[in-house]
Amino acid sequence: MGKKVAGTVYIKADGTQFTVTGGAEAPLSDKKRESVAPGYFKEEDLVPYVAVTVVDDPDLPIAQIMAATDATVTVDFANGRTYVLSGGYVVDEPAAKGDDGTIDLKWEGTKGGWQ
Repeated sequence: MGKKVAGTVYIKADGTQFTVTGGAEAPLSDKKRESVAPGYFKEEDLVPYVAVTVVDDPDLPIAQIMAATDATVTVDFANGRTYVLSGGYVVDEPAAKGDDGTIDLKWEGTKGGWQ
């Protein structure tokens, strides 16, 4: 029997649902490890994030999205996994792309986790 591992992704930020193209991305861990010698490693905290490409719908509340500094962003992946980001705020320099009608958004936040 086949198992669904990809497909439609649903994302909400502060209760507003977005139409997603492509996919969504969320980190699997909150730590980054790097070897310093065989058997020894250092560990750094990673900033939790959600990255997604959304359709630039005329009803998309751009001002609200950009102004938010404590958003809750929920991503429901097609394989049944859910990632929740708390304390979210948009980072980088998102821009509307007229050639395909999309916007790449990336939220970083204070806490993220898989449910």
